[in-house]
Amino acid sequence: MDRQEIAMIIAGGGTGGHLFPGIALAEELLKRNPAHRVLFIGTNRGLEKKILGGLGFKLETINVEGLKGRGPLKVFASLVKIPGSVLDSLRIIRAFKPDVVAGVGGYASGPAVLAARLLGIKTFIAEQNAVPGLTNRILGLFVERIFVTFAKSQALFPAGKTVVTGNPIRTAFLSGERAARKEGQPFTVLIFGGSQGAGAINRMVMDSLDSLTHLQGKIQFIHQTGEHDRQIVAEAYQKKGFTAEVYPFIVEMAAAYNRADLLVCRAGATSIAEITAVGKAALLIPLPSAAGDHQTKNAALLADAGAAAMLPERELDGIRLASAIERLYRDPDALKKMEAASASLGNKNAAAAIIDIISNRR
Repeated sequence: MDRQEIAMIIAGGGTGGHLFPGIALAEELLKRNPAHRVLFIGTNRGLEKKILGGLGFKLETINVEGLKGRGPLKVFASLVKIPGSVLDSLRIIRAFKPDVVAGVGGYASGPAVLAARLLGIKTFIAEQNAVPGLTNRILGLFVERIFVTFAKSQALFPAGKTVVTGNPIRTAFLSGERAARKEGQPFTVLIFGGSQGAGAINRMVMDSLDSLTHLQGKIQFIHQTGEHDRQIVAEAYQKKGFTAEVYPFIVEMAAAYNRADLLVCRAGATSIAEITAVGKAALLIPLPSAAGDHQTKNAALLADAGAAAMLPERELDGIRLASAIERLYRDPDALKKMEAASASLGNKNAAAAIIDIISNRR
C-alpha cells in the first residue's frame, strides 16, 4: 500500500449522535485524498444500516447488543454475544488491513476497538458527551488517544491521552449559507427528536397546533417523527390546516436546517454541535432520561449564552410550546440575536483536528 494512503475503520453507531461524527471523520479523510479507504463496523439494527450505503460508505456488521438498562436475562444474553462479536471484528479487521480503528460510541465500537488493539493496530475513540458512556469509559483505558467535545471530560479519562477537539460535523453542515427569508415567505419550524424521533415532542407539537391556528399560512413545519408517529403527526397537521413536511427520518438534514428559521429539538451533543456550526436559533427540550442529565447541561450552555431557549419537558405543554414559537416568529430581532450567539459557539474544525492527529500518528 502507498504510504500516503490511509485505511481507517470507524466503529460504532446505533443512533445519529454516535454515527454522524463518524461520517464527518470519513468525509474529512476522503476529502484530503480520495485514495484513502474507509470501512464502518456497526450492527444490523442501528441507523448505520439504513443510511451508510446511500452515502457511498461500506458497512460490515457484527452481532452485539448493549448492557445498560436491561434486565438480568438480557444482560446475560448480551454478554454471551461479546466473544463472537470480537471474533467477527478480528476477521473484518484482518481482511481490511486498517492503519487505524476509531470508535465513535455505540455497541459496535467496543468489540471492534478491542479487536484492533489485540492485533496491535492504533486505536482512538471520540466521546461526544460531557459524561462518557460505559463503552468509552472502558475503551479509554487502553486506546492511544481519546478525542472529547468538552474540556471537563478530560478528568474522566486517563491522564495524558485526551485531546479536546470538539464534536465532528458532517461536511453538508459546513458549506453554504441560507438566504434570508423573503417577506411573505412562511416562517419555517424544523422539529426533530433525534434520529429515532421523540414521542413526547411529537405529542406536544400536535397539542400546540390549536394555539397556532391564527398563524396558518404564515408558519410551516418540517418534522422528523420517527417511524411510529409519522402518520398520526401528518394527519394532525392536515386536520389543523398547516403546511407540513413529515418524515420518519430526514436523510438530508443539513438542507432541512438551511430552510429552517427555528429548530425545536432535543439537546444531544451532536445536535448541539450541528446547531451551533450553522448558527441556528433553537427551542431545546432535553431528554429527561439522558445519562447524567447531560442533555440539560448541553441545553443550559446554549441558553446561558443566549443561543437557545431551554424548555424542560416536565414543565412543557402544547400551549407553552406554541407561545415560545410565536414569540420568536413575532420578534425577528430576538431571533437574529439567538442566531448570532449560536454561531459564536460553533466549532467547525473538530473533524479536521482529529484527522490531523490520526494522520500524523498512524
